[in-house]
Amino acid sequence: MDPVRNPFAPGAGQRPPELAGRDREVDAFEIVLERVSRGRPERSLVLTGLRGVGKTVLLGELRSMAVRAGWGAGKIEARPDADLRRPLSAALHRAIRDLAMRHSAPDRVDEVLGVLKAFAMRSAPDGAKLRDRWQPGIDVPVKAGRADSGDIEIDLVELFTEVAELAADVETGVAILIDEMQDLRPDDVSALCAACHELSQSRAPLVVVGAGLPHLPAVLSASKSYSERLFKYVRIGQLDRPDADFALLAPAEREDASFDTDALDALFEASSGYPYFVQAYGKAAWDAATRSPISAADVKLAAPEAEAELAVGFFGSRYERATPAEREYLRAMADITEGRDDPVPTARIAEHLARRASSLSPARDSLLKKGLVFSAQRGQIAFTVPHFGRFLLTQA
Repeated sequence: MDPVRNPFAPGAGQRPPELAGRDREVDAFEIVLERVSRGRPERSLVLTGLRGVGKTVLLGELRSMAVRAGWGAGKIEARPDADLRRPLSAALHRAIRDLAMRHSAPDRVDEVLGVLKAFAMRSAPDGAKLRDRWQPGIDVPVKAGRADSGDIEIDLVELFTEVAELAADVETGVAILIDEMQDLRPDDVSALCAACHELSQSRAPLVVVGAGLPHLPAVLSASKSYSERLFKYVRIGQLDRPDADFALLAPAEREDASFDTDALDALFEASSGYPYFVQAYGKAAWDAATRSPISAADVKLAAPEAEAELAVGFFGSRYERATPAEREYLRAMADITEGRDDPVPTARIAEHLARRASSLSPARDSLLKKGLVFSAQRGQIAFTVPHFGRFLLTQA
């Protein structure tokens, strides 16, 4: 099989050749766009799931849908070591530029950009010298008195209100998409929830679409109790068998190739339907095959190559971030579950390691902050990466 024509594309956030199994989420967002544009009430959206299920890809697709609908749209990736002002300012700057193309009053656009610039420049600490202040690259004068108090909760409500009013002027909306939302700082999470709450009450045409790990709803709820009703939560999981098959067959058929039934059986068993793994094993099977249709023997031949690539790029990069104490904790989880992705009681881990639970708290807390595990429910812990336990059992 010609490797140049290989349609499969495993990669972080890289859109697969066929976005299979996400029709429900795409259709739901289409309704959100239409309802908000008509002034109907609608909740912001939060996507949750393990690593490798395609949250980032889906977020990118939703952004593209918003742009095609004539909305202003901006996307950011949250980081635990950075506050929200700078990346959000850049995302909103892009969204406002989208709206400016349709707006008939340049002065009004510049006024909102001035408010955005004031908001962005508050990212510098008080007392910072002029040369140390971040310049956001917005070529309009600062509009003082709005969104520049320094209190992120007050400022975000005022900024979102200004941007939403600009969108309403041209009978459209604004979508802000936030990846890795669980990594936002607590103050920023609280401010974001407060801003979304304020806008939902006024039916302003601005929606936030967040994506993050399975514990993201708990992060939001801990910040604002009403967040349970503020967002629509959508759990993104692995593909079922028909969708996993379609993700392989549709791209292959466009290249005049196919998979036989036994090959599809083997690929689903290897990937468990996780989109990233479907792409990784599909790519390796294509490269290993000499002719179409790709067979189960080709999949068996390709499996070590796919697993080696996953061990380095998908599992290994995360494993390397863990300290020896953290690796001991992770390995204990893998031993207890026998390589499955099941949640593990923290008390069971302490028992397995013959240690006091309190002595393991630093390792557990560090793994939580690094995003390698999440609290599935009170007293339980689980891997954020599917098949990570299976990988750990292969390590010395």
